[in-house]
Amino acid sequence: MSDIIQLLPDHVANQIAAGEVVQRPASVIKELLENSIDANATRIQVVIKDAGKTLVQIIDDGIGMSLTDARMSFERHATSKIKLADDLFSLKTKGFRGEALASIAAIAHVELRTKTENDEVGTCLKVEGSQVVSQDACVTPKGTNICVKNLFYNIPARRNFLKSDNVETRHIIDEFQRVAFAHPNISFSLTHNGSELFQLPITNFRQRITNILGGKTNEKLVPVEEDTEIVKISGFVGKPEFAKKSRGEQFFFVNDRFIKSAYLNHAVTASFEGLLKDKSYPSYFLYLEVDPKSIDINIHPTKTEIKFDDEHALYAILKSSIKHSLGQFNVAPILDFERDSGLDTPYDYKNKDADAPQVEVDRNFNPFQTENNFKAQYSGGGNYKREKPAEWESLYSGMHSETDTDIDIRQVEFESEEVTGNLFGAKEEQTEKSTFQVQKKYIVSTLKSGILVIDQHRAHTRVLYEELLKNITVSSAVSQQLLFPLRLQFNSHEVEMLKEIKDSLEQTGFVFSAINNAEVEISGIPTLISESEVEILLEQLLADFEKDVPDNGFSQTDLLAKSLANSMAVRSGTLLNSTEQQHIVNRLFACKEPALSPFNKTVFTTLSVDELDKKFA
Repeated sequence: MSDIIQLLPDHVANQIAAGEVVQRPASVIKELLENSIDANATRIQVVIKDAGKTLVQIIDDGIGMSLTDARMSFERHATSKIKLADDLFSLKTKGFRGEALASIAAIAHVELRTKTENDEVGTCLKVEGSQVVSQDACVTPKGTNICVKNLFYNIPARRNFLKSDNVETRHIIDEFQRVAFAHPNISFSLTHNGSELFQLPITNFRQRITNILGGKTNEKLVPVEEDTEIVKISGFVGKPEFAKKSRGEQFFFVNDRFIKSAYLNHAVTASFEGLLKDKSYPSYFLYLEVDPKSIDINIHPTKTEIKFDDEHALYAILKSSIKHSLGQFNVAPILDFERDSGLDTPYDYKNKDADAPQVEVDRNFNPFQTENNFKAQYSGGGNYKREKPAEWESLYSGMHSETDTDIDIRQVEFESEEVTGNLFGAKEEQTEKSTFQVQKKYIVSTLKSGILVIDQHRAHTRVLYEELLKNITVSSAVSQQLLFPLRLQFNSHEVEMLKEIKDSLEQTGFVFSAINNAEVEISGIPTLISESEVEILLEQLLADFEKDVPDNGFSQTDLLAKSLANSMAVRSGTLLNSTEQQHIVNRLFACKEPALSPFNKTVFTTLSVDELDKKFA
């Protein structure tokens, strides 16, 4: 039998490695940004075209590379970060395995221009599919300028797996924001197809968060500070009242590296226990500094997962520090039964000296004097006048009157339970009920063959979904104009999403009078929603779009109708009168697909008489 095991060619091995390191254009940007940060850059520019499929360009003012280093940087496992295996446990840099440039060059056309401060000219290196095409001297400023063109040009199958430009652009923005959050001491910019998306100057942590997510974010942040032997924690958490419907604004950074940790995320969520609404998630931007020897970064190809030596202690410290911050800034109530608020000392009193009390002594007082002598002593001076005792009994005069009669309890009228609001604007008629509610969740109606049980939220969602689809398609929605336009704050990423779906939203009844970089002005809303619900509805809509980004116009319309219908439908726990119940039932069975909700959930079920008979058999 002949030998069948053989070494892979270098270009094949590089392409396999690229499959782990480079999944999409966002992966390229992450690796190249980390290289620029390791090069001590203070200003980094990112330029992309066609969501990075055509071009990804990173320009920095770092230390640059020499002629030899530029050539060696494209070799597999060539790195300046580690020399021994023990160095893996004392890492203070972003990259260290030496795989990024070699993997990127295996699946794209790469052009590198770099120059150190001491060199007179720089180096221009062109690599295509792991093959060096040319290496020449060139004129270029200090730092590195690298262009990655035609990603996956030699692997068509991988290129076909890429999503639409909108999806890939959002992945790029996510990676860009993660790096920018961790390094406020570096200036960043991002340009897509000639349009500038971000321009972030050098600043502090809080201002960097505000610059990325919008000016209104500043008032939502609560600072967190804790310094222990195990970990130093700094950063911010969002106030509970500003909790999001998605997990989009949750960031952990360990030693200036973005990580994902379900365990630490649970610690943050536990610290907000009792403060959040159902299905709401807190925002947090937490920076953890630990000893590099106490963590292992090299357990995941993208280095987004880290293994800690003592996770339990870290969990406890993180949870207690966030709770302390929420209590310190009066975000969360504090219960301390042994604490006397009267003993609190204002902060401005800490440098003041204590005032010695002044004691006044009445030298004429004689305890052996009788009461008459005491009165005589002070009556002559005219300075003492004994007040009459307060007639406190008079306060209760008239409480017990002889004319009072016993009240007949049967004549007392009590307020009946009132339905808050009328969903459909019609008064309930005093007719025999054909439907009734169970647990304010299900609508029960009778059939000839038995009983019909309907989930009120799913039923109303189906009704609104088909109505919204019709409005978007036919453009027949009715809008109610607002006397005072609503001005809502969103970050630049959310504003871009709103611009994409603006036309579809206007066909549902929204009227946008202005959309700026950080603010949206709304002058009209659909008739089915109230003004107070607009911001919540749009936030939920954006969260749904970010979680499930549509690739084409039809899926965008479908997702828009689903999200709006789900947000606008009556919730479980809402009390409906019989007219509203009957209205939902009638409109449900006028739908094309009454049996299923837009999310393919069962809307109603029936219970036949035979099944009821079996229950009593």
